[in-house]
Formats: sequence, C-alpha cells, structure tokens
Amino acid sequence: MAPLFISIEGGEGAGKSTSIDYIKQKLEAFGIKCLVTREPGGTPMAEDIRQLLLQHRDETVDPYTELLLMFASRRQHVENVIRPALTAGKWVICDRFTDASFAYQGFGRGVDQDFITSLKSWVHGDLNPNMTLLFDLDVATGMARAGKRSNFDRIETEIMSFFERVRQGYLTQAKTEPQRYRIVDAAQSITDVEHQLDHFLAPLLVASGN
Repeated sequence: MAPLFISIEGGEGAGKSTSIDYIKQKLEAFGIKCLVTREPGGTPMAEDIRQLLLQHRDETVDPYTELLLMFASRRQHVENVIRPALTAGKWVICDRFTDASFAYQGFGRGVDQDFITSLKSWVHGDLNPNMTLLFDLDVATGMARAGKRSNFDRIETEIMSFFERVRQGYLTQAKTEPQRYRIVDAAQSITDVEHQLDHFLAPLLVASGN
C-alpha cells in the first residue's frame, strides 16, 4: 500500500496537538514510518512566513494577502517536505492543510471560494489528503481551552463570530467530502477521543497489511 497523507483539522483548542502525538505513536507501533509536520510552516522558509502571518501588528492585514502568504508557505512545504516524504515511503501527518484556508480565509474572512480552489490547483495539483480528521468542538469551549495553553496569536484574537464561521466552514466541507472526512467529537475525554481515532485508523492499518 502506498504511503498515506493524513491531515488534521479543527478550530482553536480542539486538542489536535495531543492527538497528533497519539496518531504518530499508533502508526509507529504498527511499523509505519511517518512524518509529522504543520501549516503554516514545516520548512525554515515556511516557518518564517508563519511568523509574518501570526504576529500581532498595527497594520491591517488584507484577507487576500493572508491567503496568498498561506499558499506561498504551503507550496514550499509541499515541494520540500510533503512530496519527498511520501516518495520516500513515509506516511505524512499534517496539522492543517488547504481545508484550513477554505475554513479560515474562505468562510471566516469571506475570500472567494473559487479563488481558493484555483490556488489549490496551482499550488499542489492532485496532491490531497487521503483522510482528514476534523476535530469538532463548540467555539466557546475551544477558545477557553486555547486561552489556558498560551497567549493568543493574531488570528486567535478574532471575535467569536469569526470562529463560528470557521467551524461551519469545516462542517460544510465535511458534508461535501464524506469519503475523506472523519469527524472527531473533540468535546469528549482524551480517552474517548483516542477510541474514536482507533476506529478511524483501523481500516487504514488493515489496508496497509498491519
């Protein structure tokens, strides 16, 4: 079986980071080599772009500027990290990918969805996640959790209605592509979340011969 590309999506405070560690350990326990990476970021240059995107500033950031920087970072990431890892036989686990652009810049900021689709085609062509795990959580709970772990970055300081649109954006995408998306109830305990992940990963492990 060819190596798989798994993306992890969800709003703020949904517990993605903890679960990514669990997924990596789960796959490695079955002898699967995997790479964990993130967006925006994943390469030195892409991480520099991440800092530009997330740092607080007095200047207003135009939504299209934000989107274009996201895709510039993504192109660097895809060409220098994701494609080479898959070619080398490694499974890739990525904390956010292009679905985040549709959710945050598209649904959240109102950027034209067709324009995002066009950028998606130009930047990574036919490379898309084989499975997307969407960690879904109500916005108020998620922001309360996020506030406990660190200071908010520029995007995390948006108003609640923005994050409500982001959440609906993710759920809309999940309905559109049910064959790719798996929705994780992130309101559950860590143990229950891990049980959900075991359920979603089991068919992939069977198909890989593990």
